Amino acid sequence: MSEQDNVGVVEQAYRYYKDGDVQGILSLCAEDIEWELPRMEGVAFSGKRKGREQVGKFFAQLAAAQEVLQFEPREFVAQGDKVIALGHYAWSVRDTDRNFEGDWVHVFTVRGGQVAQFKEYTDTAAAERAYQPREPL
Repeated sequence: MSEQDNVGVVEQAYRYYKDGDVQGILSLCAEDIEWELPRMEGVAFSGKRKGREQVGKFFAQLAAAQEVLQFEPREFVAQGDKVIALGHYAWSVRDTDRNFEGDWVHVFTVRGGQVAQFKEYTDTAAAERAYQPREPL
């Protein structure tokens, strides 16, 4: 596939996310996909996963833990089988009622029209602060 085709796969995954279509996202993932977010203290959905089933569980945990306030991919860069997406998001953590936001970088590896790897880079400290339990008054 061309670099532009690979960007198209990633853009479609973001459209599915915006529409709440997790099955659509999973249909774009390789059976043995590797999915990784930085490890964050107190954030259950952070860390590494492998396979579509685990990625599906990631999206379920994400939706249960936080509400999206803003999610905006802003720029795509492709080279070979890699697609880099630059964007911004804002979230509200359900358990703590705290918000956090930040810029992010998502690195996708696309092979044969499917996402084979996903890795996120973001401000982990902001997320960890938002997930910290509130101190009693």
